[in-house]
Amino acid sequence: MSDMSLALMDKGETNRRILSKDEYRADFRRVEAASLKRRTHLASAEGKRIFARCFYSFQASMYFVSALGRTKLPHEYIEQVEQAVRSKIEEATTEINRAIDGAALLFKNHSIECVATYDTPPLELEIGITSAIGRRYFELIHKLDQVMPLLQTLEIEEVLSERQVEQQRSRMKRVVLAMSSSARNLSVGCRRRMNDVDSSRAATAARRVSAVSAKATPELPDESLLASEDGGHAPVPASDVESPPAEAAEIAQVISASLAIEKLDPVETLASAVEAQM
Repeated sequence: MSDMSLALMDKGETNRRILSKDEYRADFRRVEAASLKRRTHLASAEGKRIFARCFYSFQASMYFVSALGRTKLPHEYIEQVEQAVRSKIEEATTEINRAIDGAALLFKNHSIECVATYDTPPLELEIGITSAIGRRYFELIHKLDQVMPLLQTLEIEEVLSERQVEQQRSRMKRVVLAMSSSARNLSVGCRRRMNDVDSSRAATAARRVSAVSAKATPELPDESLLASEDGGHAPVPASDVESPPAEAAEIAQVISASLAIEKLDPVETLASAVEAQM
């Protein structure tokens, strides 16, 4: 008799249930970029759900900003957005690496040699990575998946309390989820700026047509000539004055607000837990 006959184990139903959720389905139809194919290997419940919920949504948002945004917005603005996203991903990666290093030190201090494993099958899919930023986010999700069983092991061995593990787990998840939310907000802001550019161009074209029509009508007085006869200058309508471009500081402030990620409290990190026990 097999030992596993004492329990009814998952045979892939969990993975199919996660992948079948409509709310996780991103609209990828406007993404026309080539993609580098990679395979996922996600074992934790947190890694699986965050990947299904955020990965394609993040890539679609960044594609809109990077590819479509460049068609109408200044390249400097797009580059600032991309650099801000890269910086936040690097910060999140550093934070999760610190958690992994702290867990490894706790394993060593308490002579723990085995890491807890999951009885459910891992989520293995072939996916497409469309950008370097998308690749970094893909790797960040897998780092999150790596730290989850370490925390579970420390909880089982009673090295960390359930409360400490839950705080760490929630914090790591928020760091990764925040990247997808920020990318979506930046995409919405980029779309709004593109619409403003279209509206400005349409208004300028309409004013030019009106000016041409006014000059073609003989009974209408030419205000510019009257103004010149009086020795002055014709007033320039306020609508014809080009609005100054957005200042770099203002753009940086908008990007920073969109990419705000909750700072992790160093007192609650795994590294602090190590120091408390040494």
